Amino acid sequence: MSISALQNARYAYKPKLPACLNSPVNEIAVEMGEPTEAVADRNELKEIFAQCYGKPLVTFIKGKNDKIGRELKVGVILSGGQAPGGHNVIAGLFDGLKKGNAASILYGFKGGPSGLIDNKAIILTDDIIDKYRNTGGFDIIGSGRTKIETPQQFASSLETAKKLGLDAIVIIGGDDSNTNAALLAEYFLTKGSKIQVIGCPKTIDGDLKNEYIETSFGFDTACKTYSELIGNICRDTNSAKKYWHFIKLMGRAASHIALECALQCRPNICLVSEEIEAKGYSLETIVELICASVVKRAGNSENFGVVLIPEGLVEFIPEIKKLISELNDAIAADEKNFASISSFLDQITWLSRRISQPSYSLLYTLPPDIAQQFLMDRDPHGNVQVSRIETEKLLVSMVEKKLQGLKDINLYKGSFSGLTHFFGYEGRCAFPSNFDADYCYSLGFSAFLLIASGLTGYLSSVRNLTAPAEQWIAGGIPLTMMMNMEQRHGSKKPVIKKALIDLDGKPFKAFKAAREEWAEKTCFLYPGAIQYFGPEEVCDQTTITLKMERGK
Repeated sequence: MSISALQNARYAYKPKLPACLNSPVNEIAVEMGEPTEAVADRNELKEIFAQCYGKPLVTFIKGKNDKIGRELKVGVILSGGQAPGGHNVIAGLFDGLKKGNAASILYGFKGGPSGLIDNKAIILTDDIIDKYRNTGGFDIIGSGRTKIETPQQFASSLETAKKLGLDAIVIIGGDDSNTNAALLAEYFLTKGSKIQVIGCPKTIDGDLKNEYIETSFGFDTACKTYSELIGNICRDTNSAKKYWHFIKLMGRAASHIALECALQCRPNICLVSEEIEAKGYSLETIVELICASVVKRAGNSENFGVVLIPEGLVEFIPEIKKLISELNDAIAADEKNFASISSFLDQITWLSRRISQPSYSLLYTLPPDIAQQFLMDRDPHGNVQVSRIETEKLLVSMVEKKLQGLKDINLYKGSFSGLTHFFGYEGRCAFPSNFDADYCYSLGFSAFLLIASGLTGYLSSVRNLTAPAEQWIAGGIPLTMMMNMEQRHGSKKPVIKKALIDLDGKPFKAFKAAREEWAEKTCFLYPGAIQYFGPEEVCDQTTITLKMERGK
């Protein structure tokens, strides 16, 4: 099979490691910190995680470690949506295992957590690993969204691990996947098993982070990929001078991607879901904010611009959030009957007696093609599939209508032509940036060290990420430390708490200070493509968000 020149060059790239991890593995010791507490609901979580709760922070330092050299059998799972760098986590884990003991074996579970439940595993060898080093995607073993949650699934997972003689399982995933990792670690211990479970922090959305997990892997590459595309559109609209581009970006629960891309590209408008919810903005208010920019720019003879929209925006607009909640409840209460109604108008009529009048009026007044998206097939939890709602098209339609009204009363004399885009899958499997290639490899290597040191219920951690890689600090944090209790499927369950945008944080404040100027003037920046070769200040820099958060 022929490969591209870039792909061939990336195979040869040697990821950088923290200085401590470059030592011979038997000279890497574990330093235990203070016991930890969960972010909330501590008493409830202590009961649920009687074996794992309150473990100390872990940092790797130079020192003697007699456990490192033992032969190990480890299984690895890719869970949830793809994120650039996943292959390097596996490569770092594999290389660590082999440095510890050449006889150690790494199994890859195919298709995500279901591979563990159903015992679908392959042995990962040098030949396999070398084909995926520093590449994007999860295709080495595939991923999946199955959750290990039923008694039978937990029992089958333990049975598979025992059959393969595993010492440990590494779960590479986001907040839900690592919640699963914590529950699996607890389950194994309650069943008297010594099989360890370690997690690795993955999600391009950037909402899995705290003081010790400074960023989730894939966020850097995804934002740089989207920013290149947005920058290209900024350049194009500044050349053609006749289109307003409305761009929806990944980020269901948090607006980290939209904010980072705004800081990189300086669009005219960037909507931040967390701010909209905090201020209680209605859909009409959002439309008015966009129209204000359109009118101001038209006054400067600039009938063009760029608007960034987080994927999950609709769930943060109070009246739409209420509509979605009522739709979920109404349809779930009589799902079979609703599914038998094929006509959209009949569905609307059916709902008119089951949701509140304000929600019904909102649904009825939405453009029909958008309203239908609220009634499409539900997700596995019975909820509206928000990612399928074309918010960008909804906003263009409403802005057009509002501007026509302003034109009718001579308050707007410009021209408006809206184009829509959704950048999502384009960023999930890109070649990882040098930062993500290095970070992911270090996370995988750290996962090996956590296993070799006999630890379970931990998330691999690499921090001090705005410094050069040799100054990074590697270790692990207890998964229970990141948890709280949330309402899921009608009952409270333990979950890792999502990290939303801090409206008092430096990145948002920097954006807020500049956005009035961006809304009126053309201030676009053009980040260009990810660079893999060249000066460190071009190739190895991380996101603006992370630099600001870490005080750089």
